[in-house]
Amino acid sequence: MGTAPRPPGHPDDATSAYVGLSAETAEQRARRRGWTTVRALPPGAIITLEYLEGRINFEVRGGEVVRCWSG
Repeated sequence: MGTAPRPPGHPDDATSAYVGLSAETAEQRARRRGWTTVRALPPGAIITLEYLEGRINFEVRGGEVVRCWSG
C-alpha cells in the first residue's frame, strides 16, 4: 500500500505584504509565490470557517486589499 499524498502547505510568504495592493496585483503575486487558491472577498462577506491549506484570502474594498489571511 502506498503512502497518502501530503498537501504542499503554505508558501513562505508574509500575508501582511498584500495589504494596500490592488486586488489584481495581489492575486498575481500570490500565484507567483505558490498559493494554490486565491480568494478575494468583499468586506463583511459571510464565509465558511473551513481551513484549506495553501489558500490565501483577501478582503477587498474599492479594488484594494484591506485585510489578508491564510487558510
